[in-house]
Amino acid sequence: MNPKKRIAMRAAKEFKDGMVVNLGFGIPVLSSNYIPEKVNVTLQSENGILNFGGVAKLGEEDCTFCNAAGMPMTELVGCSLFNLDTSFAIIRGGHVDITILGALEVDQHGNIANWALENKDGRYSPGMGGAMDLLVGAKKVIATTVHTTKDGESKILKKCKLPLSAKGVVDLIITELAVIEVTKDGLLLKEIAPEVTLEEVIKKTDADLIISDEIKTME
Repeated sequence: MNPKKRIAMRAAKEFKDGMVVNLGFGIPVLSSNYIPEKVNVTLQSENGILNFGGVAKLGEEDCTFCNAAGMPMTELVGCSLFNLDTSFAIIRGGHVDITILGALEVDQHGNIANWALENKDGRYSPGMGGAMDLLVGAKKVIATTVHTTKDGESKILKKCKLPLSAKGVVDLIITELAVIEVTKDGLLLKEIAPEVTLEEVIKKTDADLIISDEIKTME
């Protein structure tokens, strides 16, 4: 299975009935296509949308109805559009139950770096966007990322190397290999993918892992 699809599908299993859920760029927004049956959530986008559906299919998209990343979404009955002031009042006011965000790096202290890569001239780009507000405003933060870089380097670190988006805010990390909970004692490995061994996850993780006594197979 495509790694990003697997991550999105697993992330959607964290949705519970009645939740207000914010989805970040990339992998997170794909989870809107895999909301479990009979689970009703209200999706929120930081550019000012409340109550939308999955990603629009090719040929059915409306270029004027997009999420914060410019990806065309489907409109649901009762959908509401509003300005950025209202959108960030919802976020900063603690009305978002879960935010699912992409990550460049996450570490064993719950720190996350997800907004910038260093350019050749030593500067960082792009900008922070709404991540900072979401990370401190949402009740639960889920970081989604492929487990390693293209060069095979772990993205789950002992300590983040890139500029942080927020400190100590991540509650759960979901990769194509594993589901890891951030606890006060460190990173608790709770699930591993069906075809993956425990040894492989440990080898590909820079951070120290606490191995759960009841490790499950990722659904």
